[in-house]
Amino acid sequence: MSERKVTSSPGGPPTSGQRESAGGSSANLGDTARRAAVWGLVLLGITVLALALWKLRLIVSLLFLAVVISAAMRPGVDALHRRRVPRVVGVAIHYAVLAALFALFVWLVVPRALAQVENALGVTSLPTSAGALKHAANASSGIKHDILVGVQHWLGHLPSASGLIRPGLQVGLQAFKVLVGIFFVFATAAYWIFERDRAVDLVCSVLPRPRRKLVRDTWTLIDLKLGAFVRGQILLIVLVAVVLSLAFWAIGVPYWILVGAFAGIVEIVPVIGPLSAGALAVGAGLTASVLVGIEAAIAVLAVRLLEDYLIMPRVLGDAVGLTPMVVLVSVASVGILFGGFAVILAIPLAAVLATLVDVIVRKRDPAEEEVPTVLFSAGDSET
Repeated sequence: MSERKVTSSPGGPPTSGQRESAGGSSANLGDTARRAAVWGLVLLGITVLALALWKLRLIVSLLFLAVVISAAMRPGVDALHRRRVPRVVGVAIHYAVLAALFALFVWLVVPRALAQVENALGVTSLPTSAGALKHAANASSGIKHDILVGVQHWLGHLPSASGLIRPGLQVGLQAFKVLVGIFFVFATAAYWIFERDRAVDLVCSVLPRPRRKLVRDTWTLIDLKLGAFVRGQILLIVLVAVVLSLAFWAIGVPYWILVGAFAGIVEIVPVIGPLSAGALAVGAGLTASVLVGIEAAIAVLAVRLLEDYLIMPRVLGDAVGLTPMVVLVSVASVGILFGGFAVILAIPLAAVLATLVDVIVRKRDPAEEEVPTVLFSAGDSET
């Protein structure tokens, strides 16, 4: 039997092969359209989420700050819990110690700082009226004269009492917002002490089993790094403030306690903070004499070298694993994008991102990474 091919004329009906080809093309076009629609929805969702986070960047910053504070407290709370102290009481003890340290700072520094200002102005009590300021200005000269004349000029242009009502309300509203923000941060940090493990369990429950341990170990590593960094920074702030205040007092820098306390506090802001503290110390020293300014610069440089080459390696070690270049870029970027307040979160944020890159891209095992001991070892964070 001879084979016979079935062909169709150009104007005839399509064959079964042609119909299957046309159907396959339609299916491919349909799949492509569905994929495009899905990717479009994904990109739209990411865009909406990014815009929402940008609008809520203040809340997000406060939440991240609360997580950082919680990471710093967690080892202490867990250590007390192993000694049968409830975690609620442990958190309260940490906050009580923090409040006591703040009160001690105010009691020791503020009265002496005010006394230094009064002595520098050469008055036993600061002028409180325009007439007293005018008399003090006429009796003074130089920088003190310029300051008092400027304050007198400012008092002369103050609005009436009725005009002060609205600005006063605005200042009160801003202060209330600050207090609410502080309460929000510390309350969230306390809640995160109790809720972190539940959050990790929730995230891991939607992941494949092989990835759950990796996520838990990564989360724990980030928590340990943030906690070690914060506790180390607190130690550095206290150490720098005390050492520089005593050094400035010994060499005769005016406002030595103010300048020393400022140098310690701005340790929170990496790179920029120490530079501004050094400039302020040198400027304050130059108001006394050139020699005092040079000695102030030497004191700041000596403390900075001691901090970089002796204290930092022993206290913080490689807690965050960031190079100075990365730190500088992170501080500048965060400051430009989120404002001056968020600068204190630049290094913790960069540390989180660097840890994620190490685990996801460089395939490092987070369980094998070491975190330096700062007051508490890594084992103190285990529950």
